[in-house]
Amino acid sequence: MKHFKMSFLVTALCLVAAGWWGYEHSGMAGALTGIGIAAILAVMEVSLSFDNAVVNASVLKTWNERWQKLFLGVGIIIAVFGMRLLFPLVIVAVAADLGLMEVWNLALSDPKQYSMHLTNHHAEVAAFGGMFLLLVFLNFLFDDEKELHWLGHVEQKLGALGKVSSISVMVAIGTLMASMTLVAPEQKMVVLMSGLWGILIYVGVDMISSLLEKEEEGAGNVGDMVKKGGIGGFLYLEVLDASFSFDGVIGAFAITSDVVIIMLGLAIGAMFVRSLTVFLVKKGTLDEFVYLEHGAHYAIGILAAIMLLSMKFHIPELVTGLTGVAFIAASLWSSIKYKKEQAALGVSEKDELSA
Repeated sequence: MKHFKMSFLVTALCLVAAGWWGYEHSGMAGALTGIGIAAILAVMEVSLSFDNAVVNASVLKTWNERWQKLFLGVGIIIAVFGMRLLFPLVIVAVAADLGLMEVWNLALSDPKQYSMHLTNHHAEVAAFGGMFLLLVFLNFLFDDEKELHWLGHVEQKLGALGKVSSISVMVAIGTLMASMTLVAPEQKMVVLMSGLWGILIYVGVDMISSLLEKEEEGAGNVGDMVKKGGIGGFLYLEVLDASFSFDGVIGAFAITSDVVIIMLGLAIGAMFVRSLTVFLVKKGTLDEFVYLEHGAHYAIGILAAIMLLSMKFHIPELVTGLTGVAFIAASLWSSIKYKKEQAALGVSEKDELSA
């Protein structure tokens, strides 16, 4: 439980703040409502981002302690205030041609108008985040150096395609072009540009990693770079976290339009995701449950597809969260089964040797 002490402290502070905020506006009933909604948002954020924690842990476990602490310390500030609060403000500011302080005042004084501005630009946000997450999934899927294959022969064949240069980017661009059929004609160009920016950011992190860490032996692509720590890996994980946070921020407005309660609830969730990441790294959980990383990446692939489909169809956040949890649970079960099989195989080999 020591890895979650800070999360429980932040939870207590945020719930007290949510209660105070609600009490200031609607008395005791408002305080109870504020605490309840903040708790619901926290649970939603954790369920949506559990796979994010697994992927973060798979990267962080190979970093040195300095970069781990930097990501878990500075990273949480960026995650909570940057992506859960500042980023939505920036979207509305650009869309409505207003200053950040004007948008902040709008969020406090007229939250319904603020959420309407944010929701109206969901397609662009979904295209950006969807493309980045899709590339995270595709680069895992098309990895010809992967030794374990959760889906057996099928996954092994897909992994072999990784020998084809830039196949992930090609598939991502093709998917983006196909997704243009989901949006209205007047939205096509802005959505296309947002999706291309998602692809460019991913490739840009790869380029920055190459420039900053080219002296590292074996550093050839983003999958290698991020596993060595450093600025490139830090940027990669921050953008990855940002892509995960989009869905939570947009979905939060379906529960409440109070931006303060949203920030407090999502902050609790973000802290628990960070604590879960630390727990997975320190306990070596990914080494023990070998398919957990596979399940997380497949959940990311599904989330990318859901984000793209959400440009036209309303998909409840409950479906998104449960889908991710289902993949994690399935991979955990497969890992336990694999571990038992390996243990049985080890016993059989010992019996043969003794005979």
